[in-house]
Amino acid sequence: MTRRDWSELPTAVRAAIENQCGTVTRAVLPNAGRNSDVSATLHTGGGHVLFCKGVRLDTPKARMHRHEAQVNPYLPPGVAPRLLWRTEVDGWLLLGFEHVPGHHADLSPGSPDLPLVADTVHTIGEALTPSPARAPRLADQWARLAAWRRLAHDRKPEPAEWVWGRLDEFVDREHRAFTAIDGDALAHTDLHPLNVLVSDRARVVDWAWSRRAAPWVDAGLLVLRLIDAGHSPAAAERWADGVVPAWSSVSEQERTDFAVAVLGVWHHMAGVDPSPQRAPLVDVARRWVAHRLRDVVASPISAEQ
Repeated sequence: MTRRDWSELPTAVRAAIENQCGTVTRAVLPNAGRNSDVSATLHTGGGHVLFCKGVRLDTPKARMHRHEAQVNPYLPPGVAPRLLWRTEVDGWLLLGFEHVPGHHADLSPGSPDLPLVADTVHTIGEALTPSPARAPRLADQWARLAAWRRLAHDRKPEPAEWVWGRLDEFVDREHRAFTAIDGDALAHTDLHPLNVLVSDRARVVDWAWSRRAAPWVDAGLLVLRLIDAGHSPAAAERWADGVVPAWSSVSEQERTDFAVAVLGVWHHMAGVDPSPQRAPLVDVARRWVAHRLRDVVASPISAEQ
């Protein structure tokens, strides 16, 4: 569903929101994000500013938003916006959050945002291990998907032929990764730059995909985002080593198994939903796997030793 503007919302929905926050004088739509049917920064007549997002209850997105609302009270103060209210009306679920100022995180080498992101990721790991909230297990989700087994039975176009030459190995590594990523920490699992807003600190938004997992999973996923932002695979891993102690204790085999599993998940998702942002992410994951395997080139950029 295309995201709606404030004026396009049903009258009952707008009234329910204003009952929570006061008369809305201006609504500013974000320039990114697609997991809500409506999302906007709302300015009210009382001078208050908040962020509101909502979904139709008859869509799969509703379960994600319910989960985010359930998890929010357990998140560390100062590293995620507080949920101010939630309401359901006229077939809609609506969530109101405190407004978080800032720009999307710059993860490129040398960025002044990197130390702030590191502090926040470290705080999240410490505060959410073990998880204070109920959440599905990431290992169960990935095991149900079994991406490499699916890909082995239904091969998609793949520019790196060496990938198909290792299918049996990748199925085995994926299976081991299910055990490696299992744990009782609450991981965000989607720490890309659009979900990290930086001002005086880095704050993490959109916890709809949070899952129980090993305490190093977010650091491992950030390695991929750092590579995407211009870091070499080796430099990205070194950065994560210095941020999350649990990641520095992950064995070489487990790191490789994890990288292979992520490549399978992202490869599968690109086949199911070939949106423009998918292919570059698959290429980044392929580069990391090639680096971990000390293998052939996975993209026009050589795998680093």
